[in-house]
Parts: sequence; structure tokens; C-alpha cells
Amino acid sequence: MLYMEIRELKISDNEYPPLLKEIQNPPERIFIRGNLPRFSLPWIAIVGTRKATHDGIELAKKVAKALAEKGFIIVSGLAMGIDTAAHNGALAGKGITLAVLANGIDTIYPAQNQNLANKILEYGGAILSEYEPGTSAMPYRFLERNRIVAGLCVATIVIEAPKKSGAIVTARLAAESGREIFVFPGLAGNPQYAGSHALIRDGARLVNSIDDILEDLSFNTTNVMQRSETININESKLPLNIFAEEKKLKNHFQNENLSMIPKKIYDILSKSQEPLTLDKIAEYTKLSAQEVNQIIGELIIYGIVLETPIGYKLKN
Repeated sequence: MLYMEIRELKISDNEYPPLLKEIQNPPERIFIRGNLPRFSLPWIAIVGTRKATHDGIELAKKVAKALAEKGFIIVSGLAMGIDTAAHNGALAGKGITLAVLANGIDTIYPAQNQNLANKILEYGGAILSEYEPGTSAMPYRFLERNRIVAGLCVATIVIEAPKKSGAIVTARLAAESGREIFVFPGLAGNPQYAGSHALIRDGARLVNSIDDILEDLSFNTTNVMQRSETININESKLPLNIFAEEKKLKNHFQNENLSMIPKKIYDILSKSQEPLTLDKIAEYTKLSAQEVNQIIGELIIYGIVLETPIGYKLKN
């Protein structure tokens, strides 16, 4: 779906996100693929470490899914780990999600998230960046990107952030703009949460559920859901049964009499001892790269397949 037209918005344009204008150093222009959701809806960032644990990834997906189901727009940075989980959780909740890149939006970085980027656009979300097409990802640009993630949102949720995580920078930038910071804590002494706990000591709100977040933001979830229904999404374009219950789908795949393309991929992954790339899956299943790319994306949304830095594997 990345053939979608790239649009440029200047800070003086009416479509430019109003909350982003309020930060200390807003980008003079942003480049966008896809559709920006209505600004009357609450946009909320979910960030954390790239090297997330299984528990952190599952929590990020659960929180993003629950908030998306209530009409929140989920914003993150398309990085591996917590960002990827947040985007996938939002899609699983039939929600809208935005990815902010640290490079030109004509290229997806990391490349492993190409399929996820396509899904974000396909289901009505957007990919944006302040950098012109052709701009490569550099370390300092990720820090610059973080201010946009924070600046777009009414609040930032931190899930699993070590001491030197970029998520900490995002949270502090959000705080500087007067936005709320919510942090899910981890076990005492766990280095994966050292940055998270530092934020709590500095005044961020410790939360244990999305109810804590909703209470602090004073949102009427009924009104939020009603406003979300005004987003122009043609659900008839979604793949059939894309949001089927995971348990039902797994039982469906395990039916030996089932002759579905997804089952071919499911069976190959179940037999593999290590993650497989898209090319390897296509080779083993004799399917086209396009078919594999489509089905893998749907299985990720279902929560059946996990995307790793070296390929795809079944969720345990």
C-alpha cells in the first residue's frame, strides 16, 4: 500500500496536527502517507524498548488493543519491540494507528516492518515524517522523531523502558509540553524497567490498567467511541474475518482437512526450529511473495505469528 501519494503539510495548513504546533520546536512541515484521523479524537503514544521481553510485548499489544477499541488513536515509532506491538495491538482492536519515522517515508525502517506499515495504511492509518523522501535514518534523527511522537498526543504511555531507552526521551519531551505520562512498572531491580521506574520517581503516573489511564485523562469512553465511529473507514475492504477470535482461528488452522493458503504457512512455521524470512516461507510453500506477505500480516494481527529481527515464527 506504500504506493499511496505522499502529501506535504506546512505548519500553517489547517490539516497540520494542532497539538504538534504547541511543542517547543514543531517541524515546519511534515510528510504523510495515508489519512490523519480527526483531531477531535484522543491521540495517545505507546513507547518502550526495542529489545522488549515477551511480557512487555504482550502488555503493549493488550493496552493498545483496549484503547483502540475505545476510539483512541495509537501513535508510535514503528521500531521493533514495543512500538511494533503497539501498532499491531491497535490493528487487532480495529483501531487507527500512526507511525512516525526517523527517515523519509518512501522507505520503511526497519525493513522487517514493511508489511506492518502496509497494514497501517490499509486500515485507515498514516505514516508520517518531518524528513523529505530519500532521507536516511541516522541516530540523531530518532531523537528528533521522538518529539513528534510525543507532540502529536495528549499523553504518552511507557511500557518496559531501560535506563537509556529512547522511550525515556519521548516521555520527558511529552512532559515538557505539559502532556500526561503513564508508566507501567516492572519488578524491582529489573534493568528492563530502570528507565520506567526513574520516570515514576520523577512524577509520572504509575498505572496498572487502562482504567487508570482513562480516569486520569477524564475521558468519557462512551463519547470517545461515538466520535470514533465518524472516521471514514470502509470496513468492507478489510479481508474477510480478519479480526476472528484467535482461539477459533487456531483450531481452524489445526484442522487437517483444511485446504487454505494460510494453513500452508502456519504448518511451515510450526515445523521450523527458527524464524523464517518471507523469501524462505515463499520457497517452502510454493506461494508468491505477495501471497506470503499478505497472509503473514494477517497472522501477526491475529496474534498467531510473531515478527522478529531475523524472520517470522509462531507465537508460543
